[in-house]
Amino acid sequence: MSIRTAIFLVLFLVCTVGALPIPLLGVLGYVAHYSIGPERQWWAEPVASLGIRYSLALAVMTGIGIILNRRSLRYGSSFLQRQEWLLLLFVAGVGLSLLIGEPSDQDWGEADHPAIKMLKMAVFALMLTHVVTSERSFATLLWVFVAATLVLGLQAYATPREAFEGGRLETVGGSDFRESNVLPAFLAAMLPLIGIQFLRSGWLGKAVCLASGVFAVNAIVLCRSRGSLVGLAAGVAAATIFAPKKFRVVILAGLVVALIGAYRLTDEGFWGRAATIGAEQQDSSAQGRLETWTASIPLLSDHPFGVGVGNFSQVIGQYDPKYIGRDAHSTFVRCYSELGLQGMALFLLLIVNAVVTLWKASRRSLRLAPGGHSTLTYFCYASAVSLVTVLGCGVTVTLLYVEVLWWFLVLPVCLERAVENAELDLAKRGSLAPRNT
Repeated sequence: MSIRTAIFLVLFLVCTVGALPIPLLGVLGYVAHYSIGPERQWWAEPVASLGIRYSLALAVMTGIGIILNRRSLRYGSSFLQRQEWLLLLFVAGVGLSLLIGEPSDQDWGEADHPAIKMLKMAVFALMLTHVVTSERSFATLLWVFVAATLVLGLQAYATPREAFEGGRLETVGGSDFRESNVLPAFLAAMLPLIGIQFLRSGWLGKAVCLASGVFAVNAIVLCRSRGSLVGLAAGVAAATIFAPKKFRVVILAGLVVALIGAYRLTDEGFWGRAATIGAEQQDSSAQGRLETWTASIPLLSDHPFGVGVGNFSQVIGQYDPKYIGRDAHSTFVRCYSELGLQGMALFLLLIVNAVVTLWKASRRSLRLAPGGHSTLTYFCYASAVSLVTVLGCGVTVTLLYVEVLWWFLVLPVCLERAVENAELDLAKRGSLAPRNT
């Protein structure tokens, strides 16, 4: 047994068993597992014969830990916040689409049906929002993101070029990252979180964040994803507009340095593919996206309540025979096509409410550090930029049934509860600033 295999087993046992007294360990282990995907790593092969379902074990033990520690969990004044209710309504809408949509003739094989996957994602999302409810636990979650991103970046760097598929990296990370557009979307969304951890860390933390960010950008370049470029452009715009005053100059300077560094990591292959975003020089893939989106309009007209979860690829061929079995290549197109106008309305409500929740949490967090900004203010800022980035990627990448999208839609609840708990702690000590400051 290799050292890496032994370390993996020890960490897995710590997170699963430790989730009983400390549910946060289970949440962190689940996030790390999802990101890295040990089932796809060589160092997990020696224990593959044990048949352990790592994510299931982590989720179950975390759930049990939450039940055992329910009295000590600090989820605030309401067990379910508005965003969580909207999430449950969305899951119900997914279930409804199974009843009113088209009959499915697809064989999902070993993969979960999107409806089952959506339910699983919602369950973990609710565990996340009830466990990560303090500044310290949120910061710990961000460090797991930083570490997981660094591991993925190093794996991408070490992948032999002959292993690339069609000149693009498609062999790194968890099960959701098997498609080359999803991994760079995940990495792009991690960059704002890495950046805020860089700003608030000591020299060792800055070194780790710098390495994580550099290798993440390099992996994005290797994936040759136009969707991530759209997302990053949206993220840079959001980072500039929403930058906190105290760190605005530092953040803008950091963005300039980061963009210069990112440009240095690019190559002709990356820019050649990026150039096809323009309408006058689209390749067959980009043109196919536009034609598929165009075909989705009459599809929606004929099926205003949706064709059913997971059925886009089997129905779109009726409206454009060239694209039988093709994916929507857009989170939003797939949402309204499969879940109908009601599903799209709920999805948009989730996005709007996430932004509103972050804005309110950020405003409230100003009371936690009179005369300045609290750490939670910066966490709200970074989460907002990450949300904009992942939604920007979602314009041309299908992320509707990808777990990381839903993490960013519920992280505002974590921050809302963290701010509320911080207010309660300061109020007990009599050091909370008045509301008019």
